[in-house]
Amino acid sequence: MLPLKQKDKEIIKKLLASGCCARCVLRFCCIGVPDAYRHTPPETLKELRAFVNASEDGTSSESTQEEKNSSQNAAEFEPASKRSKLEEPAEEPGVCVVCLGVLQHLSDVSQAVQIADAVRKEKYQVDTLVLSISLPAQMCVREHSCWLHVKDQVRAKCCVLGRDDVIQVKEAFKWIMQDLLAQELAGVAVATKSALEVSVGFTHPETDADCYFLASTCPDCFKATKNKQSVFTRMAVVKALEKIPDSKFIKHSPCPPSRPGSSCTPQDVQCVHVSVFVAGRYNKFCRSLPQTPWLIDGQRRMESSVEELIAAPVLTAFGAQGFNFSSSGREDVDVRTLGNGNRRQTRCLPRIIVTMMTTPPSPRALPGRPFALELLNPRKSKLCEEDMKSVQQLINASSEKIRVRDLQMVSRDAMSRMKEGEEEKTKSYLALVWTQKSIQKDDIAFINHIKDLTIDQKTPLRVLHRRTLAVRQRLIHSMNASLLDEHHFRLSLKTQAGTYIKEFVHGDFGRTTPNLCQLLDTHTDILELDVQSVDVDWPPALPD
Repeated sequence: MLPLKQKDKEIIKKLLASGCCARCVLRFCCIGVPDAYRHTPPETLKELRAFVNASEDGTSSESTQEEKNSSQNAAEFEPASKRSKLEEPAEEPGVCVVCLGVLQHLSDVSQAVQIADAVRKEKYQVDTLVLSISLPAQMCVREHSCWLHVKDQVRAKCCVLGRDDVIQVKEAFKWIMQDLLAQELAGVAVATKSALEVSVGFTHPETDADCYFLASTCPDCFKATKNKQSVFTRMAVVKALEKIPDSKFIKHSPCPPSRPGSSCTPQDVQCVHVSVFVAGRYNKFCRSLPQTPWLIDGQRRMESSVEELIAAPVLTAFGAQGFNFSSSGREDVDVRTLGNGNRRQTRCLPRIIVTMMTTPPSPRALPGRPFALELLNPRKSKLCEEDMKSVQQLINASSEKIRVRDLQMVSRDAMSRMKEGEEEKTKSYLALVWTQKSIQKDDIAFINHIKDLTIDQKTPLRVLHRRTLAVRQRLIHSMNASLLDEHHFRLSLKTQAGTYIKEFVHGDFGRTTPNLCQLLDTHTDILELDVQSVDVDWPPALPD
């Protein structure tokens, strides 16, 4: 039994006569009970007609059983013409003038099967999904037209009822599809919030012109943009309908709207899972491996990159379509990122480099550089701890050039931790420096006594093609030099993040001042550079 009241009788009659489908009639009667929309359209139409006919015969939902029986007995003696009116076939003539067939013909089991097939095809592993509906903008115009058509009856019976109280087509569609989809997807619930969004779209080119008059009556509501095919977006139309006076609307648009010749055309179902975020720390042991793919004029310069070596196994594990890689800073292709976990690489390297690598990092330093992956449209929303360890092992076994640790899932909000204090955090480096003239122990002692040196760095020539030209002030907190021979020394530095170490050593043609050339009064150059630590306490360290 539909929860209708006597005040709804005139509204029902006018809407049915105007060509509204049974479910749209319920919406305009503000029936907010989901189960009321789950009956088939013929069943709902039959109940609506029975309600109206019963009211006309002097009976109502509040009638006594005796009155109902009396009415039924009287009906037996009615003329045939009268009985045919009461027993009118429960079929809807044509396409609904408001929902354009969406609630009438496009919200049944076949539509549920189409949506479920799209979800199954993509192999999402989820317990819930959220249904997103895209409707033609002209549907708003038609709904407004029908509202004006019954407005007087509505306010006469219930003055507090307004246009916004009408149940939205989207809401009714979701109520209808909830149980149907749950049955098709074996228990996957349609929820108000979910990581998986399933989008169902409808178009109706036949009635596109319904919106055109709004462009001349409310021109400020419609702005052409590069990314939109039409200015008549749903938001723009709604805004215009809020501004246009009823009299002007009725002058330009029929009330009720004209009957369409066909139903909406359903578009392909689109499924998108919200991004999943994975973070960790990496060490890079190779001096010929860029952090990200190195392309020049569309041609790849090197076989792989840190980003690709890490991302490939993670993408496979989560079934993601793509990824975005970010890190706490970046190293040059010839710079290694070391830390605790670097000793396994020392066997076949030159003596000086072995010395550099085995120097212990700062006590507060965590191994490697923090990084994060945003996984786009993953089929899995999470992995257990053991599976994450397996992915980490797979990355580490895939190449001797990198090593990953502390691989874990993180939230979107936690991602900001990696970028917090970008200018305030510190980094530690170890450099192998060459000098043109011979240096003495006094020169080394001079360097070691320098503390909190402020330098000005104009954007280096080597990165000027991708960074804005500017002078950036940076702080070198401390330096520690160790003499190797009269033309080489090892230099440990602790600096503010964002300091260009190579340019501090060789001066970059005077673009960094002061620089090591000026401090030692000789030409200097950097032969090798290692990142020893990135002092960002994120992501949390995990037990090995």
